[in-house]
Amino acid sequence: LCLLTLVCFGASRTGYVGLAVVELVLAALVLLAWSCRLPQRMQLLHWGWSDFTRCVIGAVLFLIISLIVIVSHRDGAGIAGGVFGLLAGVLLGYDAYITFPLR
Repeated sequence: LCLLTLVCFGASRTGYVGLAVVELVLAALVLLAWSCRLPQRMQLLHWGWSDFTRCVIGAVLFLIISLIVIVSHRDGAGIAGGVFGLLAGVLLGYDAYITFPLR
């Protein structure tokens, strides 16, 4: 959904491409870290809290930016990007709920 949001924001006249790029890169880095088994090798960093924090910040920012784009822009790509951004925000919020370290 971050990639779809990036494509739609890039095709529209909105200037909110940066959020989708940053969240896409952070998600790819976390996926790479988990696939290389870095949490087992690096015990210094608490991986649960870092992933939870990334998800919460991404969810809040995606929800805010997507609502701004949906309300203020009238082009089709901007509205599609806003809808995909809302879906990404909801899924990141669900991911934060699942990965909450104290559960």
